[in-house]
Amino acid sequence: MSHEDPTPKATGGRERRRHPRVRGDWPVTVELPDGPHQARVRDVSRGGVSFFLDRPIQEMTLLRVEFDLPAGAGIRRIRGTGAVVRCERISKALDHYEVAVFLTDMADPDRASIDSFVDAALMA
Repeated sequence: MSHEDPTPKATGGRERRRHPRVRGDWPVTVELPDGPHQARVRDVSRGGVSFFLDRPIQEMTLLRVEFDLPAGAGIRRIRGTGAVVRCERISKALDHYEVAVFLTDMADPDRASIDSFVDAALMA
């Protein structure tokens, strides 16, 4: 599994990311007002998740996410709620978007599972 460099990068003054993240590539269910939508995880950290979706979502939209995080020899179902902090079209040729969600509400054991997953990926 590939991962991103957790070293903060300057982006116009200050780095907004507080937690290291690693790349992912598994399904995520995004619960929007019009129902559930399937997306694909791009990366994950204890503070948020980004994913690819076939529709834009307005920034500050509150939503629920649910995905199966690889955990050792099995998986752990992760659930959380958060706010969209970024939504960008992938390219002019594709009607798909990269959406970043800041996770505002998540059970402590789920956050701990994400921490373990990120730590293991960064050590690999």
